[in-house]
Amino acid sequence: MKQSKLPDTKSPLFSKSKIITKAMLLLATVTVTVGSAFAQGVVQPAAAGFDVVRANVKHGKIDTISYASKTVDTVRRALIYTPPGYSKNKRYPVLYLLHGIGGDEKEWFNGGHPQDILDNLYADGKIVPMIVVLPNGRAMKNDRATGNIMAADKVAAFANFEKDLLTDLIPYVEKNFSALTDREHRAVAGLSMGGGQSLNFGLGNLDKFAWVGAFSAAPNTKKPEELLPDPEKAKKMLKLLFISCGASDNLIYNSKRTHDYLAAKGVPHIYFIEPGVHDFKVWKNGLYMFSQLIFKPVDTSTFSQYTVAASN
Repeated sequence: MKQSKLPDTKSPLFSKSKIITKAMLLLATVTVTVGSAFAQGVVQPAAAGFDVVRANVKHGKIDTISYASKTVDTVRRALIYTPPGYSKNKRYPVLYLLHGIGGDEKEWFNGGHPQDILDNLYADGKIVPMIVVLPNGRAMKNDRATGNIMAADKVAAFANFEKDLLTDLIPYVEKNFSALTDREHRAVAGLSMGGGQSLNFGLGNLDKFAWVGAFSAAPNTKKPEELLPDPEKAKKMLKLLFISCGASDNLIYNSKRTHDYLAAKGVPHIYFIEPGVHDFKVWKNGLYMFSQLIFKPVDTSTFSQYTVAASN
């Protein structure tokens, strides 16, 4: 019987083979590690102090911008948050964060302090660097939250904001800031009236938004059949749909009927109901959780693990 020849361990080819093998093992290890680092697990609700300014972390910058609105035929204002280390040499995804019926572009800033929430999340390495735009969702010439905020023309202005957002504000942001311009890097979310807008505009324009969040969506939310007349399209195009609400919120039925429809049609989404009412405690936690989930690989198998607190 012919004896197999053992490899010559002194041969340069043998040494090279060992180097290649080690390199392949190292690459495999790095690949697994990186994959694990970006794998999306269940995001936990915020702990105490998540919204408190930390002096020892890097801070983003929040400014007021003015843009020409052809939709409203006037110059409109918005706030914009750029992350710590923002550079014009890098492009960033963008989150459009919308307010409620009694607010304006400063409602999140005054009541929710999103810049502090985001700064802390950056410091903890939990979110992707992103630009956050806080517009005035009342698209009319006198867009202040004064007088009868429930007046028909003011309510209609919230619907009119869809055109202002798509044709005026987004182009302005993408021209003047280092923003990524594809749907996979564009998100919309909001509280109350802004949550309804986010569902209406986001699900109604899946070619523009891949990430949609609604915190305590208000009655301006369209009926589910109008929101998603083509569930199969949504399954293919949506990266993430996040719906949250306080269990004791009198407006929870808007979130629940949307969730029930999505569940019946098999559209993956997160439905998170927490103890609380219709206030910034719930909305800030919505931003805290949603911002950690967007612009990252999504694991839909984790969606069912989000809690649904019993309503009163």
